[in-house]
Formats: sequence, C-alpha cells, structure tokens
Amino acid sequence: MGESTVTTLEGQQGPAASPMADDRRDGRGLLGRMRAPRRPRLWFEILLIAVSYWTYSLIRNAVPEQRAKALSNADWIWRTEHHLSIAVEQSINHAVNSVTWLIVGMNYYYATLHFIVTLGVLVWLFRRHPGRYAAARLTLFATTAVALVGYYLFPLAPPRLMNGSHFVDTVMVHHTWGSMASGDLKHMSNQYAAMPSMHIGWSLWCGMTIFTLASAPWARVLGLLYPALTLVVIVSTANHFWLDAVGGMTCLAFGFGLARVWYGALPHTMPRLVPAPATSGVRPPGT
Repeated sequence: MGESTVTTLEGQQGPAASPMADDRRDGRGLLGRMRAPRRPRLWFEILLIAVSYWTYSLIRNAVPEQRAKALSNADWIWRTEHHLSIAVEQSINHAVNSVTWLIVGMNYYYATLHFIVTLGVLVWLFRRHPGRYAAARLTLFATTAVALVGYYLFPLAPPRLMNGSHFVDTVMVHHTWGSMASGDLKHMSNQYAAMPSMHIGWSLWCGMTIFTLASAPWARVLGLLYPALTLVVIVSTANHFWLDAVGGMTCLAFGFGLARVWYGALPHTMPRLVPAPATSGVRPPGT
C-alpha cells in the first residue's frame, strides 16, 4: 500500500524500482559505490590535484624547521650509515660535482622531473587506464600524506646543510636554478624536511605504474630506470641520504596498502576500463 508502480514490458503493474533498492539488490550501499571504479571527471581531478598540492606545500612549509634538531638528526643518520657501511654519499657528491655538465643536468633534473613525470603519469592513467586511475591516485596521495607526518616527527637537514661535513651544495656552487631548498628560493621551502624523500616516493610510484601497465618494452625499461636515476640524483646533489630514500619507499608501501584495503585490489590488477553505467530495463512511457 502506498507503493508507486510502473508498467512492465508485459503491461502488468509492479512496484517501481528505486536507486536504494538497486543498491540493496547488488549488495552495494554508499560505501560500495564510493569504492567501485568509475570514470574520473577531468574538472574534479584538476581541482583535487591543485588543492592537494597546495595543502601539502602549506603544511610541509608550516612544520617548524627546528634547525638544531634537524642537524642533530642528520648527524645521527650519518653515523648510522657509517655503522652500516653505506655512507658513500659524500664521495658520490664530490665525484659528480667535478663533472660540470653532469651535475648541472642533475640540478635541473631534481628541480623539474619530480613534477613533470608525476603529472604525466597521472594524465596517462586518466586517459588510458580510467578504471585504475582512482586507486593509483589514492596510492600517491596517501604516500604524500604520510610523508607529512615524517616531516613533523623527524626534522632532518639534508647532507649539504650539515655542519663540517664538506658536502657540496651543487645549486649554490654552479648557480643553477634548482631545488627550492637552495639558492634564492630557499626561504620559500622548509629546508629541514628531507625525511622521507618524496623524490623517491613519487618516482618509484611512477616507475612501478609504468612498468606494470605499459605494453611497450622500452617504456617498461624506462619505468625501472626512472626511480634508479632519481636515487643517484638526490644523493649526487647532496639533497638526501640513502636512508631518506628508504623512508620514501616505506611511505609508498603504506600508500599501496591503503589502496589495497580500500579497493580490495592493487591498482594495476583492477580493470583498465570503467564499465558503462547500468541502464534500466523499463521502457519509457509512450514507446
């Protein structure tokens, strides 16, 4: 009593279907719809990325620099790496700095590809892998979000700012436009947010995404080379320790874990294309 009715194809009267009833029949509620793959909307993604990066930069740079604590933590990292026999950053920094064209190229690499490649991979996913886009984007965003916790709890000076360590700040020495933590732009960025390294977190996300989803062998090889080369660059320019890279990889593992829990699958295992919206079997009146 009180139910609305619709005419079926056979001309019989029956209760009208409702979206909530559809959700109950297919076992999905609001949470299920949120977790289901759907075609991303361009305007929403542009706005989300812009707001998210602005928020990330605001929070990262608002974290107290704590210079004394950051330098103390850098000394501890350096001692730990010596204990592990992996403290070769200074030798690499000096060796690469002696080849001007190479270190200048690395300065520009550090300053630009971090953003260009990451945005490029997001655009590629949006266009070619819409069913996997949301899960991959969640992985990247979660990786970045947990990195902010690291910046707050463990302020860390990069090697180039350590007292008496004799690392070379390659941007300052070669007068190149480079890291926002060096030169004329250093006051616009928190210089003591080196742990974890998001250059590694983002580049490894890009590399793994390309390797698992690209069909061309050369693209898959580039996907593997990109984070490896990024690791060499962050060490050669004295912006990070090896252990900062480990921190970045740990954050990425968290990001993948969260995506796995939320979507029930890792991004690369999800369907490439988004299913078309279900259409009703009810014929409109008058047809």
